[in-house]
Amino acid sequence: MGDNPEMPDRNSQVRAGVVGAGAFGRNHARVYRDLQADSSLGVKLVGVVDADLARAKSVAAEFGAQAFGSVAELVAAGVDAVSVAVPTAAHLTVARDLMQAGVDVLIEKPLASTLAEADDLQAIAAKHNRVVQVGHLERFNPAVRATIPLLTKPMFFEVHRLSIFTPRSLDVDVVLDLMIHDIDIVLTMAKSPVKEIRAVGLPILSKKVDIANVRLEFESGCVANFTASRVSTERVRKVRFFQPRQYVSLDFSRQDVLVLTVDDGASAAAEMDPFNPASVASSAFPGITPFKPRIELQEPLRAELTSFLRAVRDRGTPEVSLEQGRDALAVALQIVDTIAQHSQRAHLAELTGSLS
Repeated sequence: MGDNPEMPDRNSQVRAGVVGAGAFGRNHARVYRDLQADSSLGVKLVGVVDADLARAKSVAAEFGAQAFGSVAELVAAGVDAVSVAVPTAAHLTVARDLMQAGVDVLIEKPLASTLAEADDLQAIAAKHNRVVQVGHLERFNPAVRATIPLLTKPMFFEVHRLSIFTPRSLDVDVVLDLMIHDIDIVLTMAKSPVKEIRAVGLPILSKKVDIANVRLEFESGCVANFTASRVSTERVRKVRFFQPRQYVSLDFSRQDVLVLTVDDGASAAAEMDPFNPASVASSAFPGITPFKPRIELQEPLRAELTSFLRAVRDRGTPEVSLEQGRDALAVALQIVDTIAQHSQRAHLAELTGSLS
């Protein structure tokens, strides 16, 4: 495709590739391979790149593609759209090389390590007329998609994302690893600039912050509380929020949404326990109407890559744009700074150092 920004021929294939053959990259390769069966997308998985050529060969062989040891080799083989699934520190370098070669890219979250790098990505994309989507996967969760039409004026969010410890993604802390998913979701739903950030976090099993609690206040008056942990004994991914006369609970893992609406004149609303929606929904409280929106179950990654490929074909703005990826990164980095400031005030470095 080169630097030609025109819409590709509908009868031509979009030749796709993946850079980074770790857990994320392997999943991208798997879904690209599966999407080859969708004639409306016209995609073909061409190649997988990894600095560890043996790993690239393993993933490429599994999904019927070629293996390459460098981005230059993948570009030489002919590619139109590529998922960048390398460590965050390498996002700018890899995406820059691809965009300068005329390739559209999906960059895994977080978009970059710094806002300066994010700005460089925006400038390169504009110069070369490239489609760039940021990999905020939860935007494509069916529960989120079913909730967006229900939004009126969210005023309070309670967000929990807990995971069992794994050695992956330890190049960034839990805010940039896990919480950034929910930052992006809340920014999308709140639709207001952040006014104030309060945050605390601790390293537990790694040298980075592994557990964090954050409170955001928006210019609109909306407040959001986040808890993210990658050292939990259970896996939880939930967002709960309140808006006038309504409570909404999303479970990302179950792809499930429950809505409780307070009818006009309800007298028992104050008695309900909002954090036990199942019991509320099944109770006889007058004036509380439970509702579950229709959800079309789908693998979020399949929806994400389908969206990306359609943006590539249509030369349109992706569902998760560079600007939105930068916005989430900006808030996440502010949270990281706030955690560091709190750690200094509380002399936590001395304590955690003595425990290591």
